[in-house]
Amino acid sequence: MRTTTTLGKHTITAAARVILAAVATVGLIGSVEAGTTPYCIAVNGGFGNGGTTFVARDFTVPAANQCSSWAGYTKTSGTVVLSTSGSACLSEDGNVLTVGISSVNPNWTGGGYAPDYIQICPTGVHCTSADLSVDNQPLAGHGIDFGFSAGSAEEIVCTKSLLILPNSHA
Repeated sequence: MRTTTTLGKHTITAAARVILAAVATVGLIGSVEAGTTPYCIAVNGGFGNGGTTFVARDFTVPAANQCSSWAGYTKTSGTVVLSTSGSACLSEDGNVLTVGISSVNPNWTGGGYAPDYIQICPTGVHCTSADLSVDNQPLAGHGIDFGFSAGSAEEIVCTKSLLILPNSHA
């Protein structure tokens, strides 16, 4: 026995309903899986290598000519963790990600905010020195931090140790 459902002008068989339900379920699962992920930027070698790493726990690189919020923390020195927030904007041609953030930890910054202004070439984009420049000066490496942490900057894979947020933020 073949069962059908009429939907407006269309008739849908039971088998077609099962296929549509499966496609809808996969779409929902895919949308959950495709959500935001941790994003890390290392400055001067990054945390654990004498530098600093900025970690945004739930971040999506914005589309070209758009911006995304940045919320997370900064790991530096042996045990210092700072609370960090700001925004990240991708240039109109998609070649340069500019991250403007402020970090705070009263024990480390004396109660004030530590601003960082980072420009990097995102993964998968081949930048030239002309893409990464400020005042017509080419940036070193994959990018640079002009702020508090000051130095060469690059997007890195967020390791397990970077994603651990300790109780003490010395």
